[in-house]
Amino acid sequence: MNHKGFFTGAGMVFLLLIHSINAVKAQDIPQELRGVWVATVANIDWPSRPGLDVETQKSEALAILDKQQALGMNAVFFQVRPAADAFFASSLEPWSRFLTGLQGTAPQPYYDPLAFWISEAHKRGLELHAWLNPFRASFSAEETLHPTHALHRHPEWLLKYGERYYFDPGLPEVRKHLLLVVADLVARYDVDGIHFDDYFYPYPIAGEAFADTLSFSLYGSGIPEELGDWRRENVNRVIRTLNDTIKHLKPWVKFGVSPFGVWRNKASDPAGSDTRAGVQCYDDLYADILLWEHRGWVDYVMPQIYWTTRDVPANFTKLIHWWNQNLEHRHLYVGHALYKINPGAPYWDRPSEIPDQIRMARELSSVSGSVFFSQRHFSRSDLLGMADSLSRDLYCRPALTPNMPWIDSLPPMPVFNIELLGRQLSWYSRPVQDPLNESRRYVIYLNPLTRKGRVCGPIWFVTGEVEFNLPRRPFFQRSRYELSIIAVDRLSNPSSKSETIKMRF
Repeated sequence: MNHKGFFTGAGMVFLLLIHSINAVKAQDIPQELRGVWVATVANIDWPSRPGLDVETQKSEALAILDKQQALGMNAVFFQVRPAADAFFASSLEPWSRFLTGLQGTAPQPYYDPLAFWISEAHKRGLELHAWLNPFRASFSAEETLHPTHALHRHPEWLLKYGERYYFDPGLPEVRKHLLLVVADLVARYDVDGIHFDDYFYPYPIAGEAFADTLSFSLYGSGIPEELGDWRRENVNRVIRTLNDTIKHLKPWVKFGVSPFGVWRNKASDPAGSDTRAGVQCYDDLYADILLWEHRGWVDYVMPQIYWTTRDVPANFTKLIHWWNQNLEHRHLYVGHALYKINPGAPYWDRPSEIPDQIRMARELSSVSGSVFFSQRHFSRSDLLGMADSLSRDLYCRPALTPNMPWIDSLPPMPVFNIELLGRQLSWYSRPVQDPLNESRRYVIYLNPLTRKGRVCGPIWFVTGEVEFNLPRRPFFQRSRYELSIIAVDRLSNPSSKSETIKMRF
């Protein structure tokens, strides 16, 4: 079917419809991931507390999405599986207690939070990535777990470590269960990506060993010196198999990881970074990030570089350059510690710290964007102007998420039959059989022919809806513009330009 969009507002517009070869070119559209993590574990970001009524949950979600859209974001990483539970309807794992207050209890009146977040994010032109914690099975060893939770169904799969339960990655049954959870989610929901954070094997606890001796003796060599390699291979199997499964089900769904910011210290490996971090991905979490990237098992790597440019044991400058030099085949995004900004904290008291990190990253060839932990901190009054730095400067001009040519590089069909009546703009897109080439977002490009008032570069709007209301903002002075529309598919491949409309406000 044809899809028609509308661009509405009040007032008189003088226009001339022309077919111009000088309109915006597809390659002119900026591409940069601008994302935010929305954590549901312990109600860090959403919902604000367990057991809220459904309308309040939805209202809070919409406020978050509106806020992130206004800041210039283009992707949301929404946590849907904090600890072997679910923020979506699942026959494999129980509803999360962080949603309704009691694990296994569905929201009433019923709705599906993940489906709601996907729909509302897409309306705003935002990607929605489902964020899962692969091996954490409980947030506390003392919490009440539903009878359908893995601890009750398959206690042999879990190990207690510290004050939490974790799945044993060495068990084939555990890896199969995780595969089923992800495959079910990808098959039933229109997610843009599947996202894992830094928790693979658990962070080490001093004086306590992760008790996977039995699985190591059954499925490994049992030789202590080979334990690390065996654990890494267990995680390798998960990453490789998940990527294959995701791409088989829906080739356009992206798969990526956000590891701890240090792969290895140089003291452990000459190829490591010039850091003295107390934790290393490879040695302590058994995550061989470089292997996954080099083999093409992930579409992006998003290291959590949660240090300032002035920290000594590990600092942002050294680490971002190290990651830039060592990742060549897939996208590199940067995880920033928004939560650490603090007027009273050493090094984090500088208003320009994270803006400077973003600018530094933009100068590096392999870096393609930034993500911030976490969304609730954008509402703090003591954020040292960080939100304004994004919306008024660094992110004042919208961007598309980076395309991924190793998945698909074919552009969608251009829009056609553009009509403008008053300020109501409409257009059509042709239906396609291949979902990879389906138009998912539209970029409305306004190029001021004369400038009156402050304009932050060419004016862009990105919408995923068929309706768009032209906002009233100070930069819309009486002036002449050229307007073009570009369709964008699921992987941010842009169509060719549309015909151009010359218009005067």
